[in-house]
Amino acid sequence: MRDLLGQMLELLPDHDLALARIVDRTGAGPRETGAAMAVTGDGRVLGSLSGGCVESAVLTTAHQVLLDGHASLERFAAADEITVGLPCGGEIEVFVERLDRTDLPILGALHRALEARHPVAYATTLASTPDRKLLHPGDSHPWRGLDQDAAALLTAGHNGLIGAQDCTPAQADRPRTFVQVFRSPARMILAGANDYTRALTVAAATLGYHVTVVDARETFTTPPRFPSAHEVVVDWPHRYLESEQAAARIDARTVICVLTHDPKFDVPLLASALRLPTVGFIGALGSRRAHTDRTTRLHEAGLTPRETARIRSPLGLDLNAHTPEETAISILAQILADRSGTTAKPLAALHGPIHRPE
Repeated sequence: MRDLLGQMLELLPDHDLALARIVDRTGAGPRETGAAMAVTGDGRVLGSLSGGCVESAVLTTAHQVLLDGHASLERFAAADEITVGLPCGGEIEVFVERLDRTDLPILGALHRALEARHPVAYATTLASTPDRKLLHPGDSHPWRGLDQDAAALLTAGHNGLIGAQDCTPAQADRPRTFVQVFRSPARMILAGANDYTRALTVAAATLGYHVTVVDARETFTTPPRFPSAHEVVVDWPHRYLESEQAAARIDARTVICVLTHDPKFDVPLLASALRLPTVGFIGALGSRRAHTDRTTRLHEAGLTPRETARIRSPLGLDLNAHTPEETAISILAQILADRSGTTAKPLAALHGPIHRPE
């Protein structure tokens, strides 16, 4: 949608548009969620949803939406000899809505936010007459009971569906809604090329993190060993972190986890991480004895007790995790609890609503 926004703003003063977007995807697919195609009343088509395999069906729907003004939600699965579908075998859900000049203010505000490189989310209810909302970090105005869900997606930096799947009267205040996020994903930097790192890359990537694995040992630090990682870097972890900070690629959402169990790697990295002006989470895997040894070495390197207290170590929640996969869940649960400022206690041991009030 980002690529089409300028053209849409030029057309909308004089032409209604049908905007089709992929709001959900399962399995293989030619485009990601948020991919958009716009259709004018005179048949002009901007953008693409799938490289041609479902465009004709969506084009027919778009013309109908332009005629009657009622939005449409359609799902396309694998194609066979009769139905229109995806040859890649996946499934996509496409939402088609009509836009007119009354939508210029919110789309103009979105365009200005993107031009200024501000993180922003564009939320659209998947109803026959959709409601729309622009959300910025720190936006505290209640909207449809979905503010916290949308804010979580904006923080993570990826698109998603929120709200009730079936909008019954009891769920009318939380309708099914597509949140399109215009922001780089939150980063997770994992130091150490081992099985625990591999399990954590899989789980973290599922949550939308942009995951980097870094280790100085070239033999172990290879992309085939970490297929879910977005980047696999052969370098000393502290040197890599310092170069990323110099390039302004570390921010308050960045998670740094030390999984090396080797003082010559983890102590320099932790020292560099603790000296960053801003970072979201710093954790170190290992026993209490290992943490005590690391802390002593960091104090000898000039770090204060107040600084080393920021390290989450031993890393993870008390789940009695043993396998790398169990440990990954333990670590991610702690990161999510830390990010949201929650207790990580069992819901059954707490009182009141299970979701924080808007």
